[in-house]
Amino acid sequence: MSAVAVDVPAEYVRLGLRFDRLEAGFVDAYTGDPRIRAQVLDEPAPTPQQLRDRARELLTELDAAGLPADRTEFLRGQLTGLECTARKMSGEPVGFVEEVRSYFQVDVDLGDEGVYAAAHAELDALLPGSGSLAERYAAHRRREECPPGRLEAAVHALSSALRDRTRGQYGLPEVETVSYEVVTDKPWSGFNYYEGDYRSRVAINADLPHRLSQLAHLVAHESYPGHHTEHCRKERGLVERAGRTEHTIFLVNTPECLMAEGLADLGIEAAVGEGWGPWSAEILGDLGLRFDGHLAERIAAAAAPLNRVRQDAALLLHDRGADVDEVAAFLQRWSLVSADRARQQIRFLTDPLWRAYISTYVEGLALLSRWLDARPAGQPVAERFLRLLDEPLTPAGVAGELAVAGTR
Repeated sequence: MSAVAVDVPAEYVRLGLRFDRLEAGFVDAYTGDPRIRAQVLDEPAPTPQQLRDRARELLTELDAAGLPADRTEFLRGQLTGLECTARKMSGEPVGFVEEVRSYFQVDVDLGDEGVYAAAHAELDALLPGSGSLAERYAAHRRREECPPGRLEAAVHALSSALRDRTRGQYGLPEVETVSYEVVTDKPWSGFNYYEGDYRSRVAINADLPHRLSQLAHLVAHESYPGHHTEHCRKERGLVERAGRTEHTIFLVNTPECLMAEGLADLGIEAAVGEGWGPWSAEILGDLGLRFDGHLAERIAAAAAPLNRVRQDAALLLHDRGADVDEVAAFLQRWSLVSADRARQQIRFLTDPLWRAYISTYVEGLALLSRWLDARPAGQPVAERFLRLLDEPLTPAGVAGELAVAGTR
């Protein structure tokens, strides 16, 4: 008799749910059959070794599963990330660079301090006045801070405007909705909790000062056309229409995270594009909240290369043997942040679950920006971006497309 074929997508979902038994929060979202989750919760708690072995078994079954190529490569990446997580959970030594590669399909290295110095020079020209660049940059950021009591109103105004643009450009299910809540004591600035049935709950961390000029980026990232929009479109397309069970679960520290964070960080560009600064200033101005949108856009462009400093900090901490004080000083010097902000960033970089996750923002934005810019002549940004929202693309697949196009 022939062996019964393994339903790899269904078993992958069960495996992902088992990881959540050992690390709460590992399942970022689950929209599948609640009976399957209940069954997993009724099982004996797994050991990391059992999770590792099951990930390896499913990897060996994958090529014989008869799945389309894009499903196979998506699942291969996801299972490779899970296998690495299980090895780490079991105490096996896994270097930081290997960890990032296994999770996210990218290789990381330290950035160029010469590039950071050039960014500082651009910012220096944009922020005249007395005092050091760090002092002038901090003063500029303070001027842009949203009063805590106005944060919720500002977020709702931007969310409504971005929702209208996203609905027109990309399409959304009629019944989708996002609710917002303000939270404290978190290592991140904002977080999307996708609840299924086209609903998201977005938490915004009030412990961090939120600048008026960055609120549009935050809302675009978490909601429209970022995480919420991606979840909605993939639930409707990949799950409901195509029956792809693997997309009923979203797992931390897997390649889909790099894709999701990269597309979300491109959200304001995909929704508004050039001129997003004055656009958001006009919306917030109607609430009596004012900032210079033109200047904000120029400063954001000048500061963009400093995005990589956060990943450098993680490499210094986990790969180069630097201590926390050295890394805090490095962040303060090149990111131009305060001592408190540097320590907040280090909190994220040393969280056991999140320490490698910084690369999803740094490498995700870099990779998908190159891919968006390499679109065929005449193809609108929205048409290219729609592929990110709808297709099960992987970092390796996107890199492969760039290589074929002769873009690195």
